[in-house]
Amino acid sequence: MFEQAFKNIDDVLWKEAGCTTELDYTEQTSWMLFLKYLDDLEKDREQKAQLQGKPYSYIIQGQYRWRKWAAPKKKDGITLDHDKALIGKDLIEFVDGKLFPYLEGFRERAEAPDTIEYKIGEIFGEIKNKFRSGYSLRDALELVDGLRFRSQAERHELSQLYEDKIRRMGNAGRNGGEYYTPRPLIRAMVQVVNPQIGERIYDGAAGSCGFLCESFDYLLPKAQSTKDRETLQKRTFYAKEKKSLAYVIGLMNMILHGIEAPNIVHTNTLSDDLRNVQEKDRYEVILANPPFGGKERPEVQQNFPIRTGETAFLFLQHFIKHLKAHGRAGIVIKNTFLSNTDNASVALRKELLENCNLHTVLDMPGGTFQGAGVKTVVLFFEKGAPTRRIWFYQLSPGRNLGKTNPLNDDDMADFIRLQKTKANSINSWSIDAAKIDPGTFDLSVKNPNRKEETELRDPKEILAEIAALDAQSAQLLKQIEAML
Repeated sequence: MFEQAFKNIDDVLWKEAGCTTELDYTEQTSWMLFLKYLDDLEKDREQKAQLQGKPYSYIIQGQYRWRKWAAPKKKDGITLDHDKALIGKDLIEFVDGKLFPYLEGFRERAEAPDTIEYKIGEIFGEIKNKFRSGYSLRDALELVDGLRFRSQAERHELSQLYEDKIRRMGNAGRNGGEYYTPRPLIRAMVQVVNPQIGERIYDGAAGSCGFLCESFDYLLPKAQSTKDRETLQKRTFYAKEKKSLAYVIGLMNMILHGIEAPNIVHTNTLSDDLRNVQEKDRYEVILANPPFGGKERPEVQQNFPIRTGETAFLFLQHFIKHLKAHGRAGIVIKNTFLSNTDNASVALRKELLENCNLHTVLDMPGGTFQGAGVKTVVLFFEKGAPTRRIWFYQLSPGRNLGKTNPLNDDDMADFIRLQKTKANSINSWSIDAAKIDPGTFDLSVKNPNRKEETELRDPKEILAEIAALDAQSAQLLKQIEAML
């Protein structure tokens, strides 16, 4: 129903000089969608208040309400009133000079960080209007106004379209993995970790909040009572995100999935000193894909018992520390973590094996993350008991993964099925923790059930073959010359 509208919005953005990348398209679509969503939410709340005979106080006041500046209507409530609708230079001046400063001010005026008022202030304190043409902005606003957020079905369709926009944004650049983790992988991780209503779920490297959105979709059918649904809304999903754009997109993504005031904090997660973590700071479930290959400054490394400049390794320590006793985690990490010989890698593997039950390692094929250029594994572990036995699964989809051949849910089905019993197969095997080298704690993926498909050849053999081919080519050229 809304797919064409999204395409038309992209067409407008493509022609806009201030928007040049997929990141810009997603950012600008996000703030307009958010304000339209908020207007529809206020309409619903106003109607409920009227039915109960109670007055309703609007969050967004006066001229700043969507229906006043973005989409003023004639008396029929449907047709845009062009006499009242700002356009051109007037529209840009209103948005930049009045609307955004007003909305940013909610951060100071809000009663608490877990309110939608505070989230409004957070979003508009981080995001900027990049439209330079008031005519392009007017076109985009009218298209967004045609979208509706009033029913669950409408929200679901919009959330799917928004997810597709995030996927395209994530695939557009080298750092795509920071914004987009393939949803089939996330869904498989959620099924294995199996969160329950009443458990708190945390992602300290939230990005677009894919893990929390998929966990919400997984738990929603299990929420049978009003209390369960309130628990899902207010006391289940927690996140932190450092980057401004990812923070805004994550907020919008969760809102579109049906979580009205997401518990997302805009902060550098790694600035938390692990020595100060208390029981109230811990979670039953952690699902995350921390950034690949980032670096942190020495003063940030001081917060961790195992000091390293590798961001992903700092995040892994953070997650272990923030997991409750018997808590469960699924963490994506570079596969080199399993075998690196530097002191930090060895110490971190030792910590993981001795203080957690690392029960499953999922080895992902190259190309899983578009533009990331690294192979990854997923670590599944429980906190509070040492590792006794590790089940490995080497995902082999039977094709090269890429933009035109992305990971899908069928690719993950065999892993999900076998993981329940940790059965052996051509793609899976187990090792006893007692057999792991206590000096290196090496956890390299070495499938004993499958011979390597391509064996590395000796360089001398390759050079000899090249020389032979060159000689053969020279001889053929001589024969051709003799025939002329």
